[in-house]
Amino acid sequence: MDFTLNDEQRLLQDSVERYLANEYPPAARRRPVAGDRGFSRETWKAFADLGWLGIGIPEEFGGVGGADVETAVVMEAFGAALVAEPYLATCVLGAGIIRRAGSPAQKRALLPRMAAGDALLAFAFTEPGSRYELARVATRASRSGAGFVLEGRKAVVFDAATADALIVAARTAGGVADRDGITLFLVAADAKGLARRDYPTVDGRRASELTLNGVAVDSDAVVGEVDAGLPAIERAVDGGIAAVAAEAAGIMAAINRQTLEYLKTRRQFGRPLAEFQVLQHRMVDMFAACELSKSMAYMAAVRAGGDGDDADGRARAASAAKVQIGKAGRFVGQQAVQMHGGMGMTDELPVGHYFKRLTMIDTQFGDVDFHLRRFAGGRGGGSDADE
Repeated sequence: MDFTLNDEQRLLQDSVERYLANEYPPAARRRPVAGDRGFSRETWKAFADLGWLGIGIPEEFGGVGGADVETAVVMEAFGAALVAEPYLATCVLGAGIIRRAGSPAQKRALLPRMAAGDALLAFAFTEPGSRYELARVATRASRSGAGFVLEGRKAVVFDAATADALIVAARTAGGVADRDGITLFLVAADAKGLARRDYPTVDGRRASELTLNGVAVDSDAVVGEVDAGLPAIERAVDGGIAAVAAEAAGIMAAINRQTLEYLKTRRQFGRPLAEFQVLQHRMVDMFAACELSKSMAYMAAVRAGGDGDDADGRARAASAAKVQIGKAGRFVGQQAVQMHGGMGMTDELPVGHYFKRLTMIDTQFGDVDFHLRRFAGGRGGGSDADE
C-alpha cells in the first residue's frame, strides 16, 4: 500500500507544521490549557480561517473537502505540537457523523458553522461499565408524542464542557448489548434535564460525565435511522482511531527529536551521551517503533476513508493501528523519560506532557488488550466475560 502524500497533502502538511512552529509554542499552549475551557477560542478561529476545520466537510457546506488521510496529516502535526483544541471531538467525530448520517437539514444547519469555527460538538457514546464495547448502550430513549425522552448516563465525554451540542447514543429497542436498537440523537448542550460533571484528564484535556434525566428531543433530532445507529458509531470511532494514531505518531516523532537533541548536548565522563552505543541502540529502537506506528496510522486512515462497505477490514486496520501505537507509545515514552533522567517528568520539559498524552491515547477508543480481541474476533471485540 502506497502511503506517499500527494502534492496537495504535502502542502497541507507544510502549512500546518509551519504555522504551529511559529504560532503555537509550548509557552502559548500552557496558558489556555490551564484555563477553564482548556483551549483558546482565538486559536480555534485561526484554525477555521486556515481551512483546517473544513477538512472532510464538502465544499457545498462550507468545507474544503478531503478525507481521513488529510485529517491524519493534520493530526500528526497536532501531536507534535500537543494541540489541545477540540479538533477530534468536533471535526473528526462530530462532523464525520453528521456528514455521513445526518439529514440534509442537519448538514445545512451544522456543517457550515463547524467549518467556520462557530459550532462545537461532542460525541457521547461510552457509558459506565461499557468497557469499550460500542454496542453496550444502557441509556434509553422512549417515544413521547412525536419525539423521544432520554434517560441514562454517559462517561468520559471529551470536550462536552465547551460543546454547543452533543451527539448521544441511546437505545430505542432491544437489550443492553444488542447490535440493533441503537439510535443517535442531537441534544443541545443546555437541554433541560441534562446534567454535566466536568473534570481535567491526566493530559490536561477536558472530559465530562453526563446524566440525562428526562431530556426531551423532537423527531428531527434523530441522526440517521432509528434503531440503526451502531454502524455510524463504529465508522466514526474507526475514523477517530486513525486520527489519534496519527497524533500519536507525531508525538513519538517529537519525543525522538527532543531526546536525541538532549543526548547530543548532555555530557557524562567528558563525552556527549549520544556517543554511548547502548543509548544509540535505544534511539534506533525508538525510531523504528515510531516509523511503524506512522505506517499503521496511515493504513488505518486509508481504510477509514474508503468508499466501500468493508466494515470488517476497516475495523481490523483500526485495531491493528491501535495496538501498535499503544505498545510503541509506552515504549517510546518510557525510554525518553529514562534517558532524560528525573528531568523527564518535570513540568518544564515537554517530554512528560507528551508521555501523558500518549497514555491517554492508549485508553481512548479501547486499550491494547481490547483491540487485540477485536482484531481477532471482528468488529464487536468482546469482554473478558465472553472469552
